[in-house]
Amino acid sequence: MSSRPDPSPGTSPEMSMAQRKRQLVCDELTSAALQLLVLKGFDVVTIDEIVAAAGVSRRTFFRYFASKEDVVVQFLADMGAGMREELAERPAEERPSQALLHAVSVPIAACGDQSERALRVVQLILRTPALLARFLERQEHWRDELTVELARRLDLDPDTDLYPRLAAGMALTVINTVLQRWSDSEGAEDLMELIDRAFAVIAPALDADKRKSPRARSGRD
Repeated sequence: MSSRPDPSPGTSPEMSMAQRKRQLVCDELTSAALQLLVLKGFDVVTIDEIVAAAGVSRRTFFRYFASKEDVVVQFLADMGAGMREELAERPAEERPSQALLHAVSVPIAACGDQSERALRVVQLILRTPALLARFLERQEHWRDELTVELARRLDLDPDTDLYPRLAAGMALTVINTVLQRWSDSEGAEDLMELIDRAFAVIAPALDADKRKSPRARSGRD
């Protein structure tokens, strides 16, 4: 009798292997691209050099990424994917500043976990106008998601109440400010300490008046 466990219902072993292979190729492309871009500079490196280093074709590259910019920005963009989920899981009674601190700590902690590599990529993004523009463009999606979740938590209308979008913007400004400070210090400053200090500055504004609009308050009177 085989000791190999049966596959879960609805799970295809072949699909699982295909997914793993796809992820391996993507990781190899990302690693090769980041090493070259950090070493030689964004403007100098070509896609042909990246695919040669990764051992794949140009066609394969374009299956995963639309451009050189996407390779780099995706490294940090992925880190923002869980912020809304993290915010949604925070206790309902928690102050907005604390809930947002926990949410945005997700990408910051991810940078810290890959300290040296993440530092070089952050520096590459911050010092390359085209990459910085793409990174800020990706952040608009994060802002939209945090806005919707904050509005839900506080029973506000994300389309008419100012607070949710302003608060989400402040949280993302913290991320940018902290990454810039970390980059300038060559990684000497502690990321998590920086984010705690930054939130201490904005917490009074985030937590004032229980963050309820006149519409929301009058509906409860």
